[in-house]
Amino acid sequence: MTSGGSRTDARWLALIVLCAGMLMIVLDQTIVNVALPAIAEDLRFGQAGLAWVVNAYLIAYGGLLLLAGRLGDLIGHKKVFLIGLGVFTVASLLCGLSFSAEMLIVSRFVQGAGGALATSVTLGMVVTMFPEPNEQRRAIGIFSFVAAAGASLGLLLGGVLTDAMSWHWIFFVNIPIGLVAAVAAVRLVPDSVGLGLREGADVIGALLIVAAVMLGVYTIVKAEHYGFGSTHTLGLGAVAVALLVGFVLRQRTAAKPLLPLRVFKSRNVTGANLVQISMVAGMFGLFFLGTLYMQLVLQYTPLQIGLAFMPVAGAIAVFSVSLSARLNARFGERNMLIVGLLFMLTGMLVFTQVPVDGSYVAHILPAVAPLGIGLGLSFPALMTLAMSGASHDEAGLASGLVNTTAQVGGALGLAVLATTSTTYTSSLLASGVERLEALTSGFHLAFWISAVLVAVALGLAVFVLRQVSVDRAAEQPVLVH
Repeated sequence: MTSGGSRTDARWLALIVLCAGMLMIVLDQTIVNVALPAIAEDLRFGQAGLAWVVNAYLIAYGGLLLLAGRLGDLIGHKKVFLIGLGVFTVASLLCGLSFSAEMLIVSRFVQGAGGALATSVTLGMVVTMFPEPNEQRRAIGIFSFVAAAGASLGLLLGGVLTDAMSWHWIFFVNIPIGLVAAVAAVRLVPDSVGLGLREGADVIGALLIVAAVMLGVYTIVKAEHYGFGSTHTLGLGAVAVALLVGFVLRQRTAAKPLLPLRVFKSRNVTGANLVQISMVAGMFGLFFLGTLYMQLVLQYTPLQIGLAFMPVAGAIAVFSVSLSARLNARFGERNMLIVGLLFMLTGMLVFTQVPVDGSYVAHILPAVAPLGIGLGLSFPALMTLAMSGASHDEAGLASGLVNTTAQVGGALGLAVLATTSTTYTSSLLASGVERLEALTSGFHLAFWISAVLVAVALGLAVFVLRQVSVDRAAEQPVLVH
């Protein structure tokens, strides 16, 4: 084999390593949900405290993604990835060993910080390792499968581990994966020289953006409890917005800004992140409430719920790994994103019609199948568009931005849909509607909102995004106006 062939093989092996680390972290965002009842019983959590098993992770993860991505540009992507992997693995051990509610919540916060460090730079590393357009499309397709299918795989794995062993193992399973991924990353993932901390050591800006995003995520996830019109939500939301405005003003005047605002001059970078916020808000909210519909109305077990969502993972695998690169090359990322969003919208509209006595084959499968196809088509195209305007020196920043908008969109969608569904269900119960009917009607309303959010994403894709084609001579992405 030629040396060039060896280098090519090494890059694909490195991609597998990066995706293994990414999958471990993505799985952890949903694998915990299935085990919450067992955790609550074992550690004697109250209802309010139990929510912090999820919220502590979300706040740390969402709050640090943007900063971690920029840190990768400054000190090196591989270094930040390995640090994140190490922190996540150690924190997973502490989560599994937790003997009190307080220990688990603190460990989950540390776990979220490690997850942010590792995942924030992964997409940037993929893009820089595969600069040739067709190879990059294939690599992003594989990355997108891991990012999009991990949620449904987490539900299945969480059900299996919790039923067969105990909730502790949903954390212990991360340890061998993390160790193997770290050792393989040291050997296989190419190193990169960062710009140096002096090129972006804006400490004030870093404090402002971390505080703004963490407070924003906290406000969103607690809005389900306090209500969106409450003094608590509006007050903290105003503070989060003020911190964000302060960060933007700081970036305009700082000599070495943490987030150069020129990044947002790219119509596709800005548009793709806006599309992602709306699309992920609808998707995450629907997955969460779809899980509750199967659990509370159809009486599915955790394992049955995981299996019910497996067609999503299967469809994502087929389309994102096998077909997306060829389809994007032939028809263009923008066009395939639009087609994917149409499939997602179809699946969500089917979900709005699920009955109290629904069956899997007649009602669930016709909804999850187009969702999987839509996600398999949408995510690779969206990732390519979001990274299309990023230079090599800002790949980590663009990657962190993509992950941040996904996290904020997911938290926002979950809070809005859960609050709306719960409020409507409660009003129906108060008026004398039977419990299962009231629950199903509440889920229907949430599914309609999910569909509206995806329709908004579709509108942004049509009217804001521009097609990226390839200048075959220069092999660089160019915008088609």
